[in-house]
Amino acid sequence: MLFFRSEEDLIQWLESKKVKRGAVLSIDQVWELSQRWYHNRMSLDYHGRTTEHIQEIFEELGLTSEFWKAA
Repeated sequence: MLFFRSEEDLIQWLESKKVKRGAVLSIDQVWELSQRWYHNRMSLDYHGRTTEHIQEIFEELGLTSEFWKAA
């Protein structure tokens, strides 16, 4: 995960590294994803997630591009 101050900084970094653009999230989206992903990780009842549950989290957050398809 990399953080950039602006779209322009992201584009400059991509060009300098000659790499393809992946998924890009706003800070708000990262925060919401982290809340849903880690909220119960320390619970004694936590046993991981199914692929279906992972996909459900992504879809609830609007992360629906091919990048977010759980494999």
